[in-house]
Amino acid sequence: MAGTGEKMIDVQGSVYPLEKLINVARAAMNRAYAPYSNFPVGAALITKEGNVYNGCNVENVSYGLTCCAERVAIFKAVADGFKDFKALAVIANTEQPCSPCGACRQVMIEFAPHMEVYMVNKDGHYIKTTAGELLPAQFDKDLLQG
Repeated sequence: MAGTGEKMIDVQGSVYPLEKLINVARAAMNRAYAPYSNFPVGAALITKEGNVYNGCNVENVSYGLTCCAERVAIFKAVADGFKDFKALAVIANTEQPCSPCGACRQVMIEFAPHMEVYMVNKDGHYIKTTAGELLPAQFDKDLLQG
């Protein structure tokens, strides 16, 4: 589903404006450390309790040490004791909505396969999906129990 503004996210019986979540992601994007790719990305995550966490990509000259905006936001929430997520917005200064990478998709699945994911472009236009739809054949942690 594509759209802009006016949508509300239901969080434990109250609502949180999607536009506000996108603005939190945009502000985080402006703080990104991306001197190598020049591709700043921002993310904003809302927990099922209504807490909001932001994240930006943080690059390193050794690219494998780079951390994406989505994972930064998720890791901040987990570090604060939250593991149930309602929605995540990810934005870049692009014409097309910004899509999470495969590593971020796997991390999102770990915590919230039904989480709403809003992929946003520079103008605030978005595509709504879920973590599960982004990674339908994810690695299942239950296989480790085997």
